[in-house]
Amino acid sequence: MRVHHLNCGTMHPIGTPGGLVCHVLLLETARGLALVDSGLGLRDSRTPGPRFGPGRFYVRPVFDPAEAAITRVRELGFEPRDVRDIVLTHFDADHIGGLADFPWARVHLTATEADAARRPRTFVERGRYLPAGSAHGPILVEHEPGDGDSWRGFTRALELSDIAPGLVLIGLPGHSRGHAAVAVDAGERWILHAGDAFYHRGQIDGSGAAPLALTGMERFMAWDRTRVRANHERLAELWAAADPDLLLVNAHDPVLLDRARTAAADLRGL
Repeated sequence: MRVHHLNCGTMHPIGTPGGLVCHVLLLETARGLALVDSGLGLRDSRTPGPRFGPGRFYVRPVFDPAEAAITRVRELGFEPRDVRDIVLTHFDADHIGGLADFPWARVHLTATEADAARRPRTFVERGRYLPAGSAHGPILVEHEPGDGDSWRGFTRALELSDIAPGLVLIGLPGHSRGHAAVAVDAGERWILHAGDAFYHRGQIDGSGAAPLALTGMERFMAWDRTRVRANHERLAELWAAADPDLLLVNAHDPVLLDRARTAAADLRGL
């Protein structure tokens, strides 16, 4: 699969130099286009209150229509209608905002995350799963990674072969109840999109350089802080191994987005 690394939403939390991005993958598959996450969408820029909630005052999204996934897809010369599938790491507003721009697409997520979005249990869940984000009636396709095999030591992995061979949904709960990572076989290497399993590279590269504003937000939003720490440890092992056939990215670190774009350009000889 050819993979394009897109920024589909810029945010500027206080105390976060360089801000945050919404790192979305656009995949060219044999059956059409697929997205991993959808970032912020066109409707977010029109009605940010009910779609993003009070959290927007903390993360301070730009809500720029030029950054919406549907705009990015068109800029690359593709037809939005060719986006047939969207694979979600989780159902937070900054990951599902673009769903309404592709209402015909199948939306893939873990069954646990779908249940959490439908039936939020806690104060944090009621704040993160806002009805406006799914008011357009997305076509949800629920998966249970526990029914699959292992992938590089992650024991809950399921290949989404109905979308494309080499597209793997990996159960990685902690940040949210049904959070997942997504692995993509890009040919020359695998790309592991860890979603919000970590916010900043400093949490896994051994430097401990993550801004306090982000680590505080991570603790507040976490469904299970123990699992969040365990996910950090496993991802830190992958980072330290530095396997040349694996590129590790996440949803919000702008440096990791830039590195991924550079690596993709180098592989294409640009």
